[in-house]
Amino acid sequence: MFAARQSDTIRFLKSWAEDPLRVAAVAPSSASLAREITREVDPACGPVIELGPGTGVFTRALLARGVAERDLVLVEMDAPFRALLAARHPAAAVLDLDATRLAGAARALAGRPAGAVVSGLPLLAMGTIRQMRVLRGAFDLLAPGAAMYQFTYGPRCPVPGPILRRLGLAAHRIGGTLRNLPPAAVWRFRRLDESVTRGALSLA
Repeated sequence: MFAARQSDTIRFLKSWAEDPLRVAAVAPSSASLAREITREVDPACGPVIELGPGTGVFTRALLARGVAERDLVLVEMDAPFRALLAARHPAAAVLDLDATRLAGAARALAGRPAGAVVSGLPLLAMGTIRQMRVLRGAFDLLAPGAAMYQFTYGPRCPVPGPILRRLGLAAHRIGGTLRNLPPAAVWRFRRLDESVTRGALSLA
């Protein structure tokens, strides 16, 4: 297990060195962060889309939550990471797809809406247009009432209020962990009308 984690870290650092802005992290996410970002995912919710799974830390946490491997749609643009994910999770759909063009993931869902989106993307490093495309694409594929989960290293919501309002989304910080490098917070995004019926969630 230690050897596998060490190998994953080496792969991660190599990808970071090749494109720091795309990877936008100095180390793979920790198991603690993986538990935080996946703890609300219901194993019976149906397909789960993971954006930017990298070495698969969140993927393993989703499987530990009881999500079936065949219900995982892993969207990853880094070729070495895709090869790693495909080898470790042969029943999952591993897609070479830009997260700003998520309509391309519809076929992998086989006509079913996604029950959750778990994102490891560096939203803070994206411009406004790319952020909007990622969020709009994710919610086009999500079932009513379903949520998107995103982590961030900053103290604030990684999506500005004007973008949330334009897309009709509500954001709520649901947790975080100091046991990550650097420490991270987890945010949940839902459609605003659905969030109001579930209780007050802030736009942040």
